Amino acid sequence: MTDSQTPTDLPVEASEHPRRAIRSFVMRAGRMTDAQKRGIDVGWPKFGLDLEHGMLDLDVLFGRQAPRTLEIGFGMGQSLLEMAAAAPEQDFIGVEVHRPGVGSLLNGVLNAGLSNLRVFDCDAIEVLDKTIPDASLDRVLLFFPDPWHKKKHNKRRIVQLDFAEKLRQKLKPGGVFHMATDWEAYAEQMLEVMSAAPGYRNLAPDGTYIPHPEERPVTKFERRGERLGHGVWDLKFERVD
Repeated sequence: MTDSQTPTDLPVEASEHPRRAIRSFVMRAGRMTDAQKRGIDVGWPKFGLDLEHGMLDLDVLFGRQAPRTLEIGFGMGQSLLEMAAAAPEQDFIGVEVHRPGVGSLLNGVLNAGLSNLRVFDCDAIEVLDKTIPDASLDRVLLFFPDPWHKKKHNKRRIVQLDFAEKLRQKLKPGGVFHMATDWEAYAEQMLEVMSAAPGYRNLAPDGTYIPHPEERPVTKFERRGERLGHGVWDLKFERVD
């Protein structure tokens, strides 16, 4: 999730239109650079995925058996690109609705010559429901999702009990859901929700947050926040059944 997603998809009265589900994101248009356009034009045919593919056979998709990571809301894609480049023995799938971010990541994949990354540009919930087999993922990453900091919008936060259960089904036993946020109130909600979610175990020894893990790249945004004294909270929960 990125700050390119804004709260405009509110429910409407049934008397006017059919009620729509509350979403944790809304797509917002953005101007594309030449590099991002190249990513879409050249990279998408090679690495792009659509819901129309249906339930994926990940071994066929990547041409091998390997540990699999799904990142939800990769923003401009720099962290995901770094992780995929640093672990060529692993496979990665990214989901992002912000088209310039998708183009940026794909351009980076082309420049780096990577083959272990695939990309969706649609709703992560639909991706999970329609394309990701149960018990197929080793990790799910959710880094700096939109905090929806206004109390009336808290219900849009993606980390809720039903979302935790959906992810649990997609993770292998022993698979890990890794979250990070720079909003303390959201970190507290993540901890509360995940502690109550069945089938998970908090990997923090004290039952709260973990130190910054080496495998999560530090973004420019995060470094700027650290200079301003902002905190960052990481949480890891393991599927135990």
